[in-house]
Amino acid sequence: MRIEDFDYELPAELIAQSPIEPRSAARLLVDRGEAPPDHRRVADLVEILRPGDLLVVNDTRVIPARLRLRRASGGAVEVLLLEEVSAGTWECLIRPGGRLRTGETLVDASGTPVVELQGRAPAEGTFVVRTLLDTAALHSIGEVPLPPYIQGGPSDPERYQTVYSDRPASAAAPTAGLHFTPELLDGLAAAGVAMATVELVIGLDTFRPVAVSDLDDHRMHTERYRVPSETMQACAAARRVVAVGTTATRALESAAARGELSGRTDLFIRPPYDWRVVDLMITNFHLPRTTLLVMIEAFIGPRWRALYAAAIAERYRMLSFGDAMLLDRHADPAAGRRH
Repeated sequence: MRIEDFDYELPAELIAQSPIEPRSAARLLVDRGEAPPDHRRVADLVEILRPGDLLVVNDTRVIPARLRLRRASGGAVEVLLLEEVSAGTWECLIRPGGRLRTGETLVDASGTPVVELQGRAPAEGTFVVRTLLDTAALHSIGEVPLPPYIQGGPSDPERYQTVYSDRPASAAAPTAGLHFTPELLDGLAAAGVAMATVELVIGLDTFRPVAVSDLDDHRMHTERYRVPSETMQACAAARRVVAVGTTATRALESAAARGELSGRTDLFIRPPYDWRVVDLMITNFHLPRTTLLVMIEAFIGPRWRALYAAAIAERYRMLSFGDAMLLDRHADPAAGRRH
């Protein structure tokens, strides 16, 4: 397969620059297999999902990972913290980073030393730095790293957090979860839909485009995941497992494929893929030529193209602050039903 197979024309005016209010008022394109999709709202999940379904969410919380710093020479440098690999040591992206030297210290606007460059990281294009401030001080000068296609963003940084976010760890939000409100979650619980959590620390592949044409040559960056044993037990007992987002999907499928409830995963979900856990997926619309679209094709086959075309024709709001889809891999007549 080639990454060119996962291209589509994304109208710039449809890229959502701010979130809709309330969160659950976002539109929801409901996959019905070969039939035309339904056009609903996220709030309608109370009516769409069924008693016995299990909603699985990624409860990672976004850290203020973007640091605007300077070199001793005065040149501006942006550091994006990706993952803490050991106490006080982070893998990161640095722009511009071409002339940085190992041992160099980067400072904030007041001249306070913030990080020291330790060298290059194993992942191409990344660096390792040692932080020179405690966590609270580091977070006080950092910014929540919105995607580059969002200019400005919301005035309230909490709007780029899910309402159930827990442990600060990720450099990006699991954006499908941004549509949920406490009221919607309460409504789903009252309708007999249970909820469980996983953690997947969102890392480099969120920020890096696929740089090769042949997908056989693409190397996935590893991400840390954790699936509580009670979550896997609930999945086994559920009528249908409904993963909120590609990150919750990847955590569940990694645990099943690797036989380990926690660790690091480089699982590249691509066709053909033997799905072990997830039945339905709630997901936002993704950028062209990304591994996320490859995952979607593995989930529902090539009909994602028709769904995206329908969403664009209906002027859905796209990407991180945009609208959502509910995908059902069993809606494909070629796929067998597990439940």
